Amino acid sequence: MKHPSWNCLVGFGLSRKPELEAQLDREEELAVRLGKEFDRDTRSSQLFGFIEMPFDDSGRFVMPDHLRTLGNIDDGLYFQGGGRFFTLWNPEELAQMGDDWAGAKAACESFLADAKGKGATKGAGK
Repeated sequence: MKHPSWNCLVGFGLSRKPELEAQLDREEELAVRLGKEFDRDTRSSQLFGFIEMPFDDSGRFVMPDHLRTLGNIDDGLYFQGGGRFFTLWNPEELAQMGDDWAGAKAACESFLADAKGKGATKGAGK
């Protein structure tokens, strides 16, 4: 699904699904304590609006077009671990993030350089 704050996608393992209902309860309880409005139906739709994507044995998957559009995914894709979830970035979107993303940006740039180098080597052999 799309990350609620960043211009990327977020994914997680299926083992996290049971935690989502508890998260919904916590968020509602906090809103009530703070005297804030809480639309449980909308938040539930956001939390459970993900799709399950099968991965093959080597870790490959096919990303649906609507997710590519939501995450502004083009030719490149960078995965960043985040604890109980991971994010999927268009490298150009990640490059626009602030200094607190310096490590992820450096890793992404390095992977892109390696991929371009391999692509150039592969093309030279023809």
